[in-house]
Amino acid sequence: MNRKQLHILYLTAEQWPTFRSDLLVLFGKYLPRYGITSDLVTERDFESKEQKISDWKGGKAILCNVPRNRAGQYLFKFWHQFKVLLAVDRDKYNAIQVRDMSVIALVALVVARIKRIPFYYWLSYPQSEGQIDRAKARGLKGGMRFWFPLLQGNLGKWLLYRIILPRAGHVFVQSRQMQLDIAKYGVAMSNMTPVPMGVDTELAELGDAPLLDDLRLEGKQVLVYLGTLDRVRKIEILFQMLTLIKREIPSIILVLVGDTEDKDHREWLKKQTEKLGVSSNVIWTGWLPTTQAWSYVRNADLGLSPFPRSFLLDSASPTKAVEYMALGVPVVVNDNPDQAQVILESGAGVCVTLAPSTFAEAVLDLMNNPNQREVMSAKGKTYVNDVRNYNKLASNLAGTYKSLIPNDL
Repeated sequence: MNRKQLHILYLTAEQWPTFRSDLLVLFGKYLPRYGITSDLVTERDFESKEQKISDWKGGKAILCNVPRNRAGQYLFKFWHQFKVLLAVDRDKYNAIQVRDMSVIALVALVVARIKRIPFYYWLSYPQSEGQIDRAKARGLKGGMRFWFPLLQGNLGKWLLYRIILPRAGHVFVQSRQMQLDIAKYGVAMSNMTPVPMGVDTELAELGDAPLLDDLRLEGKQVLVYLGTLDRVRKIEILFQMLTLIKREIPSIILVLVGDTEDKDHREWLKKQTEKLGVSSNVIWTGWLPTTQAWSYVRNADLGLSPFPRSFLLDSASPTKAVEYMALGVPVVVNDNPDQAQVILESGAGVCVTLAPSTFAEAVLDLMNNPNQREVMSAKGKTYVNDVRNYNKLASNLAGTYKSLIPNDL
């Protein structure tokens, strides 16, 4: 097999279709340009059975259908991936890679050893710790919704840190912070490669002159938040921030481009805007196609990226900040390690602790200094093009893969 063209069997936790850019864009669009293709092994979203398998551009999508039942989904997917692994052809694949799944990773590790194929693990999130955290939040009253994720999380954590990662040929992690966290378990720093989130700058350039027909923004000073509104993100902090900004800038508008599947939480958030007296200063768009969402970003004065600090979230590589920067919008972020690094290296925004007062102060300072915003806008575009665009990340990652693959494969 030609070492310049590498083919990976990639088992992933995400359903198909996926909206994860580090899978869809990095592996599906850019890596094939550098000779790295991958067959994606996962389940098809039961609500999207019409999605074409050919829509996976990185190689072949090997999918299975799953039932609506949560436990059924887990079992069907495990059995599907198990069968694919047993039938794997050493002459077809240069490596087996598993993303965020410890149990099937154990099977993949054994198969890789037997068939003498390199095994890699891709860790995008501390999945096992997240399961344990969710179980504890539900408490004993949650019944099986407590016991199942608790057992699954503890088993997965033991397998991952004691068996899988120490024996993996290489480990790809989300951030430098995640690399440091995993090193505490004895995994060599040299055996890990951080692959942060990036931006598809080719897609961003397509919308350099977007037309946004939203009269609600006319004559307003606009802040934008792009992303999930889930409880863990504490979006209510932005509403508390608005009450402080509104005293000096009555025309301020916050556009929330995103949503949450938790309907109760969405309603709670809307009630918070009413309680704080800022409901007329908030626009809710829900989820939008990427180009339309980015049109709202381009028409904003500042982008906001609150990302609460915790063990689970500190290892993340938030996408929002670099998306704002790619679109020429200065950012206000809090001190998540990856975000802090991006702001320090780029000079494209302000990094503060996460609190209504600190965000309000940073926003007001920048709103009152258009020249500084203009400088930050230029710096942000340059930084993303040089460091965090997916073409650059794919080039680096392809080099890593090609250095890892043995010469006889």
